[in-house]
Amino acid sequence: MKTQTLFLSWQTYKPPYWWFPVGRMDIVHEPDARTWYRFRYIQGAKQAQDQTQFPLLMEFPKLDQSYAFGELFPVFQNRVTQRRRPDFPGHMRSLGLSVDATPFEMLSVSGGQRVTDPYGVFPKLGKNPDGSFSCRFFLYGSRHVTPQAQERIKNLKEGEPLYVAMELTNQTFGPSLQIQTEDYCRIGWAPRYLIAELAATAAKSCEYSAKVLQNNFTHPGTDGPFVNQQILIEMRGNWGDYEPMSGEEFQPLVD
Repeated sequence: MKTQTLFLSWQTYKPPYWWFPVGRMDIVHEPDARTWYRFRYIQGAKQAQDQTQFPLLMEFPKLDQSYAFGELFPVFQNRVTQRRRPDFPGHMRSLGLSVDATPFEMLSVSGGQRVTDPYGVFPKLGKNPDGSFSCRFFLYGSRHVTPQAQERIKNLKEGEPLYVAMELTNQTFGPSLQIQTEDYCRIGWAPRYLIAELAATAAKSCEYSAKVLQNNFTHPGTDGPFVNQQILIEMRGNWGDYEPMSGEEFQPLVD
């Protein structure tokens, strides 16, 4: 049996934009080729309720219940680009994926964000036996950088090295992971789900590297950059003996 995991996140609508991981969906692949889906709230949902009055989803009305379904839950399915759309091939190219990509692969890269609600999706990060890991994500927040930096973003070269730096004084989002070019031009930020993971390993002197994997302003075959899907970044590093996404906020509320 193989299991793939996606987390659901939620963010408040107004500054300081509190962000919480609130749910976990496991995609369970049985040996007989049957696939089913399970959703559970995690401790982050209780924290969100205590601090910001997080409203439970209508699909999942009880905190202490495990939900199983034979198809992808609508809250996740609605974030997957439909294959019948005429722009589907171009959108897959903008994600750096083939047209045969699975919903799990799409959501792992795209983040599943929509302008109509405050939810997002991110994958459970893993590591190789030697502790190494890699992940891909889109550059966030480029509209908040200087006009000069925005021009720089449009001309980033695929394969260009980038720096990842912890930013503790971001007044809008709180602690953040800043993305910079080699000459220290701030071009945006990494997704918020990476902040706690990198902060937890900072004291262990773990080294990280990042690069531009794809620039959708210039990449051939894409339909141009979608909102928040302009610069696809790959980050690599080594967790050592640290187990990613094992903190209290990620623990399911029911077995």
